[in-house]
Amino acid sequence: MENTMEYNTTRDKMIIAEYGRNVQKLVNYAIEIEDREKRTKFAKVIVQIMGQMNPGIRDTGDFRHKLWDHLHIISDFRLDVDAPYDRPTKTMLETKPEKLEYDTNDIRYKMYGSNIVKIIDKTIEFEEGEEKDALVHAIANHLKKSYLNWNRESVDDEQIFEHLKVLSKSKLTLNDDLSLNSTNEILARNKKKKEEPTRKPSKFQFKKKQKGGYQKRSR
Repeated sequence: MENTMEYNTTRDKMIIAEYGRNVQKLVNYAIEIEDREKRTKFAKVIVQIMGQMNPGIRDTGDFRHKLWDHLHIISDFRLDVDAPYDRPTKTMLETKPEKLEYDTNDIRYKMYGSNIVKIIDKTIEFEEGEEKDALVHAIANHLKKSYLNWNRESVDDEQIFEHLKVLSKSKLTLNDDLSLNSTNEILARNKKKKEEPTRKPSKFQFKKKQKGGYQKRSR
């Protein structure tokens, strides 16, 4: 008898390649089993084999559901068995997810973020007075600090005032008798935070007693 070699190019295409051709053949065989009960038992065996071949899928909480879905996909949705989960359909898999609606809020100055805009909008609603003036002052200092974190060099206070005006739609202004923290002060504070060494552990450490509780002992 003449042996003929079987090339992958002449074989049927595997639907889910990571399970291998043998699983594909088992599924094709299961489809041909006439007795529904036997067909279902055989399908359960195939699912167990698939789980052993693909242990990474066990990391997901619904891995058994995924295995059964993969089984139906490999069968090209022709396997009719009493599965523990609803059988997926081609339509379900081919349906494209709805397009996500992205936030259309236009952030004029991205270095400040969107939260500061919400704070500014809320501050606009405050009644005029010392409390509002203090809050506007804090917001302006925060803008300057955020700008320096982004630019890391320098910024003119007039530029910060202009940004505050734009972000508040000209509804917030800083009182003339209030000034912002100096650039050098902010940069020095930021530099100090970076250079601060990690806090050293205390010279005392705690040792657990044998009968419960803790006692302090020196190193």
